[in-house]
Amino acid sequence: MKYHAKIEVSLKLGHSDPEGQTTSQLLNELGYKTDSVRVSKEYNVLFIAEDLEDARAKAEEMCKRVLANPTKDNYTIGIEEQK
Repeated sequence: MKYHAKIEVSLKLGHSDPEGQTTSQLLNELGYKTDSVRVSKEYNVLFIAEDLEDARAKAEEMCKRVLANPTKDNYTIGIEEQK
């Protein structure tokens, strides 16, 4: 079966986010009063798996092996079956 994984990867609190800091600074200069901006990445992965449980396991493995660095990143995974 085909599955779609929506995976969001973001920095853990305490890790510097230079892109977010720069964006926050620019928004403030443009008159938007921001307290902070955090940048994250979203991956949309279409793949084959046996069932929903297998799809979740494969998406988790993708995160641990390629998409996220467990030392500095948090991630969330959403899975849905594709028809």
